[in-house]
Amino acid sequence: MRNTLAIAQKELRSYFASPIAYIIIGFFALLYGYFFAVTLQYFVRGSMSEFGAAGPQNINEMMIRPLVQNAVIILLFVTPSITMRTYAEEKRSGTIELLLTSPLTDLQIIMGKFIGAMALYLAMLSVTAIHLGLLFTYGNPEWLPIATGYLGLVLLGGSFVSVGLLISSLTRNQIVAGIVTFAVLLGFWVISWMGSFSNSTVAAVTQYLSIIDHLDDFSKGVLDTTHVIYYLSFITFGLFLTAKSVDSERWRG
Repeated sequence: MRNTLAIAQKELRSYFASPIAYIIIGFFALLYGYFFAVTLQYFVRGSMSEFGAAGPQNINEMMIRPLVQNAVIILLFVTPSITMRTYAEEKRSGTIELLLTSPLTDLQIIMGKFIGAMALYLAMLSVTAIHLGLLFTYGNPEWLPIATGYLGLVLLGGSFVSVGLLISSLTRNQIVAGIVTFAVLLGFWVISWMGSFSNSTVAAVTQYLSIIDHLDDFSKGVLDTTHVIYYLSFITFGLFLTAKSVDSERWRG
């Protein structure tokens, strides 16, 4: 565990030692802030009747849920930037040989990089605490849908990161890793839409495989173990394939 945390700390330091972390967090904060302002303006207008009196509007339904959905769109573009350098940069700089010949297991290396990337991801999500603080200060939202919504975003982010680690371990070019990761995540995003044109069996399978459809219940405040198991299985499988990729790199080396 100590070796894993040491790798995670090294990864996290490498993000903040360069402009990468600041650009990613700043870009996410800018877009999320824009969506928050637009959604808040829409909510305020919808809350007012034609006589100027506040109507009975659900802040969770009108604001929290749309914000979670908009955050997913931003994450689709931002997450590949977090993971594209994890292995690709190691291969480009030649430090991957030193890492693989060190007294570390593949599991320690993979989990360390995964935890480091997730730490940056969580730091990025923490920016939204400012917006939630405003809602709790001037409104009365229910905390359960917010908690489950953020749990869904964490699990979704873990799935995105696991895919990004896998793609990054297959190439030494960061740009290629980022583009391919985005393409793969987009494929898992629209797979249910593509399957909807087929028969009911195919549509049901593609809907289950869709990485986005499982998030909807979280934003409603529903904690379904089916969705939790899906995301945990997705993360595990992605890290398993990454381990196989790293192991093949060790043998080629």
